[in-house]
Amino acid sequence: MNLQERIINSIRDVPDFPKPGIVFKDITPLLKDVSLSSDITKALADYWSRIDIDAIVGIESRGFIWGNSLAQKLGIPFIPIRKKGKLPADTFSYKYDLEYGSAEMEIHRDGILQNQKVLVHDDLLATGGTAMAAAELIKVSGGEVAGFSFLVELGFLKGVNSLKPYDCDVHSLITY
Repeated sequence: MNLQERIINSIRDVPDFPKPGIVFKDITPLLKDVSLSSDITKALADYWSRIDIDAIVGIESRGFIWGNSLAQKLGIPFIPIRKKGKLPADTFSYKYDLEYGSAEMEIHRDGILQNQKVLVHDDLLATGGTAMAAAELIKVSGGEVAGFSFLVELGFLKGVNSLKPYDCDVHSLITY
């Protein structure tokens, strides 16, 4: 069985979460399989090692899981992007709309150096709003968006279209 099949067979569908009509793609079963989790990190590193990346931002909270592992594998810094009020030092913030409300994310002002090429990593690409917000935080921090990395893409929501203005690679290990 190839990596994509192993991932698909391990992801748990949770109906009506977080609200009726949504089928949540739960990645927590992947974390119990040490071999699969390691293979995911390796596949991400194999893909992203081909371009020049200076740092990786991971989006709270599931983007921290493989984002940090990927940064370690590539030997580059990992920078967290968190919900408003969760980071302790001075931050830049960005407010954005979601399908069912709005949210605000922050990054430390000293997290990204001027002109650093930064990869955005998260577990899932849906409509693209959260990834766009992360990209905007990279830009306001003085960095350049090097690409977008996801474990899962919900292709039917066309979130990849939201990321086209950044003119960089968007890569997902699996697409539903």
